[in-house]
Amino acid sequence: MTLIGFHASHEQFPPSELLEYVQLAEQAGFTAAMCSDHFLPWSESQGESGFAWSWLGAALARTSLPFGVVNAPGYRYHPAIIAQAVATLVEMFPGRFWVAVGSGEAMNEHITGEHWPIKSERNARLKECVDVMRALWAGELVVHDGRVRVDEAQLYTLPPEPPLVVGAALSVETATWMGEWADALITINQPDGKDRDVIDAFRDNGGRNKPVYLQVHLSWHLDEDQARQNAFDQWRTTAQDSKVLADLRLPHQFEAAAKFVRPEDMDGGVRISSDLKQHVEWCQEYLTYDLTGLMLHNVGRNQREFINAFGNDVIRALS
Repeated sequence: MTLIGFHASHEQFPPSELLEYVQLAEQAGFTAAMCSDHFLPWSESQGESGFAWSWLGAALARTSLPFGVVNAPGYRYHPAIIAQAVATLVEMFPGRFWVAVGSGEAMNEHITGEHWPIKSERNARLKECVDVMRALWAGELVVHDGRVRVDEAQLYTLPPEPPLVVGAALSVETATWMGEWADALITINQPDGKDRDVIDAFRDNGGRNKPVYLQVHLSWHLDEDQARQNAFDQWRTTAQDSKVLADLRLPHQFEAAAKFVRPEDMDGGVRISSDLKQHVEWCQEYLTYDLTGLMLHNVGRNQREFINAFGNDVIRALS
């Protein structure tokens, strides 16, 4: 069966609150979880940015769910440090943790003061970081002098088996490239079948029979107008092309970029409805993609109500 996961958004909620939500999600019938890894939120109204790696240890210990996290090694995180963090979690919680890697966004990575390169250079840097991490998980003494530098690094606390390295892709081009080397894929819902195009590109270029996860941004509330307002309030700053979002640095810049976004414009990236049957239909459509995991992110602040409602009516209908 496809895993139905709860997405924990560190840019929207304090980590203590998120810890409570993942426990409630497990009790409600969610069978997996994942989280973001942000240094800054997308907007001032979101207002949080807890450290994902501290939180993950607590979340794995307090639940029995498998977890994933989306990370961009090579800038604010050296790949050897991410390799060590992943190895520690996998040693403590074998079989329950995967790490997704992407080329990153300036909003999180610019803080170290490094030059923020173009996409092709970020991709090349990402692949170097993945090679370094895999070598460290294999117990090798790693020396590397490239876009990132590693001077005689070796892990002594090793994972029982190497974790899945999940490629995080938003475009057909990135998914095509990741199909060659990633162990799995994660992407997000996009309009007009673009999400399926991304998945097909991954599968057609080396990713066939590899796990695929789809993160779905949605907004549910008992009141239809409130569901739309929740999406607008919390998620309008992401309603831009990913090529634009990757280069903005501060929350007020995202807010300026979204100045002319209207509530009625939010459907492109967020599934908005007060009707739980409609959400079931959308999820059933996504399940035709032959997914390993469907990771649901209610972008509003009404997380308790969302968890209870989806546990009672959506997850049961999908099982």
